[in-house]
Amino acid sequence: MSSTELPETRTAAAPPASRIRAVRVADGEELRSVALPGLSLTVRSRPGTRPGLPRALYVHGLGGSSQNWSALMPLLADVVDGEAVDLPGFGVSPPPEDGDYSVTGHARAVIRLLDSEGRGPVHLFGNSLGGAVATRVAAVRPDLVRTLTLVSPALPELRAQRTAWPTALLALPGVSSFFARLTRDWTAEQRVRGVMALCYGDPGRVTDEGFLHAVEEMERRLELPYFWNAMARSSRGIVDAYTLGGQHGLWRQAERVLAPTLLVYGARDRLVSFRMARRAATAFRGSRLLTLPDAGHVAMMEYPETVAQAARELIADHGGS
Repeated sequence: MSSTELPETRTAAAPPASRIRAVRVADGEELRSVALPGLSLTVRSRPGTRPGLPRALYVHGLGGSSQNWSALMPLLADVVDGEAVDLPGFGVSPPPEDGDYSVTGHARAVIRLLDSEGRGPVHLFGNSLGGAVATRVAAVRPDLVRTLTLVSPALPELRAQRTAWPTALLALPGVSSFFARLTRDWTAEQRVRGVMALCYGDPGRVTDEGFLHAVEEMERRLELPYFWNAMARSSRGIVDAYTLGGQHGLWRQAERVLAPTLLVYGARDRLVSFRMARRAATAFRGSRLLTLPDAGHVAMMEYPETVAQAARELIADHGGS
């Protein structure tokens, strides 16, 4: 077992489906469940506008879900057949049976999903934690990745921004349960405003409808008995991956990525330092860099049209239909 993996633990069982609020599915999207040994993954699909398009897979960040890609997917539906996965323990995917929330564990889940369907190399997208996961997938299984698009990928930083410290603190034993007790009286609206203030360059760009949808999703997640465990153990997985050196280090793996890569960084990102953009552009060979001065941590949600245009150009140049 590598040092990025956590010891096997007993995870909280998923509540009966009848007790879970329905998750939102936008017009044109479809949800399906993929059952794998010891693992069940929910996949949100946005079918392409015509048959025969290459496939894209989108991987969300810490605390997110496949819904984080709902703004971007329709903008690329004429060039890719899009699917966004809920990582184990997030969205509608139940916890993994082995309790492995490490970056390696999440990457293994993505690889198993791609292998199970045998649809060949995909245009792989990742944000934050999903960016670290996608980097690892592209490094260890280059046969599965046609192009790689990373939005504020969670790659190791020696000096993280102070605004990112609370997320790292979730990795410490007992902190997540303490925080859950400390914030038990917070409303879903208060929690969502806090998340948006942290993740968006300008929270004012969120529409009233988008805010209401986010509140509904927050209410649904807080009812899940494993919500805080998934958050804490995935945070610990990121911290562990940051400290891992040698050939398994994320920066070393970034250098091994063969797929053409697009890097997207927001200058107002409070979780991943904008200064990391230059290092990433050097590490990923021949990569393209898109910097957005007003974007925060989730540029694909704040500026989906701009991100879509850059991704469209990458896809057209490398394996688009």
